[in-house]
Amino acid sequence: MKVLVLGGNGFIGSHIVDQLLADGHSVCVYDRSPERFRDPLPGVDYRLAEFDDLASLAESLEGVDIVCHSLGTTVPSTSNKEPVFDIKSNLISTVRLLKLIVDSGVKKLIYLSSGGTVYGVPEMIPVIEEHPLCPICSYGVVKVSIEKYIHMFHHLYGLDYVILRASNPYGERQGHSGVQGVISTFVNKVARKVPVDIWGDGTIVRDYIYIGDLAKLCVSASFSNITGTFNAGSGIGYSVLDIVNVISEVADGKVEINYHQGRNFDVPKIVLDINKARKMFLWSPSVSLRDGIGRVLEWETSINMSLISGRLSGEK
Repeated sequence: MKVLVLGGNGFIGSHIVDQLLADGHSVCVYDRSPERFRDPLPGVDYRLAEFDDLASLAESLEGVDIVCHSLGTTVPSTSNKEPVFDIKSNLISTVRLLKLIVDSGVKKLIYLSSGGTVYGVPEMIPVIEEHPLCPICSYGVVKVSIEKYIHMFHHLYGLDYVILRASNPYGERQGHSGVQGVISTFVNKVARKVPVDIWGDGTIVRDYIYIGDLAKLCVSASFSNITGTFNAGSGIGYSVLDIVNVISEVADGKVEINYHQGRNFDVPKIVLDINKARKMFLWSPSVSLRDGIGRVLEWETSINMSLISGRLSGEK
């Protein structure tokens, strides 16, 4: 089967591509820009265009059996600043995509939603899929809206789908600009021996999932006969200070912290119930937080060494 990965040059999408290739599938990538950290992979059909380029999208969908949608233009911490842009670039573009998918005869859609934002402030921990959806940031509101449109297209046109409400993915090739990805951002700063920034007192709790485990779930869902919505996390909660402590242990050094005022869009605590995904897809996260952070640190160190080596070579 041929799989189109929207956002396949990004952090999550590139790992989905890796898993698809490892399993022997044909892959087409649609993204706005090339991969940041590596060259194009052999055998992959790359299409570079904007998400609202309907002609390019339609062309990319030709002969495709499954679409994995991990393409996005905003992150939770910045989405409230430009909610209209969030709606136009993500919600409207995805609704147009759904129409193209139906018209193209695609068999199934896998959509990466957000288990960290769609529920808002949880009424219970761990959070089950049936929990009320009350997001407190534009990012989560748009994700919920997209989920509702997917349900509508399923009801009206028979589009098979799996919605994966991912918690907080982390791993190699994640950006570390500070706006998203606590673990990768912290590890990068520790590797460069600079302080990490924490908003609030560090007691905010999140559910973190290693990217390889999430990619395996995406591929399993793609080739299943299952339709529905599933949480995708580790099922374990860690505070920001817990993350700092594990990084300190793995990096064998003290982590300096700069504390900042807390943010009103940060949910105090959220941990996902992943029993439904475990049961339906015979899947379970296999990489522990410590091992995952160790992999991120190893990757960050290798990237930093490559940059240093490149600069030294350029000076000669």
